[in-house]
Amino acid sequence: MTLTWLDYAVIAGYLVAITAFGSWFARFQKTTRDYFLNDRSVPWWAICFTIVATETSTLSFIGVPAQAFAGNMTFLQLAMGYIIGRLLVSLLFIPAYFRGELFTSYELLHRRFGPGVKNIAAVIFVVTRTLADGVRLFATALVITVVTQVPVTLAIVIIGAAMIVYTTRGGVSAVIWTDVVQMFIYVAGALVVFAALLQQIDGGWNAVVAAGEAAGKFRVFDFTLDPRRVYTFWAGLFGGVALTLATHGTDQFLVQRLLSAKSAKTAATGLILSGLIVFVQFALFLVIGVALYVFYQQTPLPRPLATNDEVLPLFVVTSLSHGAAGFIVAAIVAAALSPSINALAATTVNDFYLKYVRPDADQATLMRVSKAATVFWGVAQIGVALGAQWIRSVLDTGLAVLSLAAGPVLGAFLVGVLTERVGSRAMIAGMASGVAVLAWVWWTAATAWTWYAFIGSSVTFAAAFAASFVVSNSPDSIPDSASSANHA
Repeated sequence: MTLTWLDYAVIAGYLVAITAFGSWFARFQKTTRDYFLNDRSVPWWAICFTIVATETSTLSFIGVPAQAFAGNMTFLQLAMGYIIGRLLVSLLFIPAYFRGELFTSYELLHRRFGPGVKNIAAVIFVVTRTLADGVRLFATALVITVVTQVPVTLAIVIIGAAMIVYTTRGGVSAVIWTDVVQMFIYVAGALVVFAALLQQIDGGWNAVVAAGEAAGKFRVFDFTLDPRRVYTFWAGLFGGVALTLATHGTDQFLVQRLLSAKSAKTAATGLILSGLIVFVQFALFLVIGVALYVFYQQTPLPRPLATNDEVLPLFVVTSLSHGAAGFIVAAIVAAALSPSINALAATTVNDFYLKYVRPDADQATLMRVSKAATVFWGVAQIGVALGAQWIRSVLDTGLAVLSLAAGPVLGAFLVGVLTERVGSRAMIAGMASGVAVLAWVWWTAATAWTWYAFIGSSVTFAAAFAASFVVSNSPDSIPDSASSANHA
């Protein structure tokens, strides 16, 4: 089957509608507080849904079913760690973020250690987030290409342009509220795929259970101690917790959502509930993967798969009715359009431009620079996506990029909130040690990527604490009571 005008109309209509909806929020963006924090007015349920949508990219929508299609459901062990990690973020980091007027997570490091540590963490964020989200953009374009035969380069440019337009115009309000809408769109899309699979599989759900159990597809727990195996109980417990502490507790992309909440309690409530929803959602995606396995046991693949990530898009284009296929493609696009470019712009403006270029800039200037930075990072992610066409697994690659950088930054935040002994110089030494060890781990393939955040943060914390006995506290440390500059 090929897509018809009806499918293309659904896809185009969705892109136009979501771009217009996001752009509508431009009328409310008067200051950088509005543009980056939505004036701290977002309710808990919107915080919950935007975090779920942010965490559930196209990498998840096509990559998680592919995990179960080719393997089993051990990916859920990582999602269990995500829940525990959220509880720790709510206890350790959220209270600190709501003391004072913070625009980015890295300003907390500036309070504690001064500019050196903060700058290192902010640079790591902008580089790795651009790389990871460029991969995510490519993953979406790959789906569009498989389904529509539109060249992947053109798909990247079209989706990237839509992302840039509504994010630049509407700021974080556009990102958060389109996230809320898009979460329901892609979950509905997943349910449509699941229902279609059950309808087309001979024997329905009973056949999925029988064949899935016979093939070991429903296996969740793997207690293997081999650190090179990606999804094990121990990697999920330690690696999943560490990765969540890093991504949801220190990474500006998700911390920006928390900082937009009405209060610390609102942010914590939304964050914790999002973990439960994400777990259920990943379980649904994995069951879809098992159903795809059973379907293609009964019905031969229409063509060989270049990668397992193609299995869900291939089912959509060959087995769904017209209109429904277009809706699923729109749902996959919805999973992709939770852009980080506003968070990248917030870090650029607040952590660098205001500190080193124009500390006295007025609001009109800051808004112009903020929008220019948003466009810049959008173009950068498009560039990464164009160069990401030789990746074997988009899910593992995207998560691995984030995990490599997450550890040293998380270690710095943990030192900052758990001890007062370590100064700036010792902290920088600790981060350098964490980066060095992670580089060795990655180069030698000593462990799977699921351990990167845990190893990086542990080494960073231990090395910084040890260095504090040798290196004196840096004189540029700033008392925690100091507040960041009021840019509103």
